[in-house]
Amino acid sequence: MKASFKLAGVLGMLACSAAWAADVDKAAAESLIKQSGCGKCHSVSAKKVGPSYKDTAARLKGKPDAADELYKHLTTNPTVKVDGADEKHPSLKSTNEADVKNVVNYILAQ
Repeated sequence: MKASFKLAGVLGMLACSAAWAADVDKAAAESLIKQSGCGKCHSVSAKKVGPSYKDTAARLKGKPDAADELYKHLTTNPTVKVDGADEKHPSLKSTNEADVKNVVNYILAQ
């Protein structure tokens, strides 16, 4: 009985991951990232004011809700700490779900 619940949990996590699994259009993701001004605080591999995409991907690795968490962060203007002060994190300059998911997948692929 317990094994059935564990299996159901694992299958549920895989289903959530599969919903996000997609090929990344690297050029489109990089274009939206540039258009949104993300490079001011982030880069692929070096820490700037904010974490690098590689650090973000490593922090979220293995979390079943990683894509959803990052999607929410990129679309809801959360408050973040910048040099010890609270600041609103800008959203991506697109409300197109496919565009945002592409950027999420791009970051998580780092």
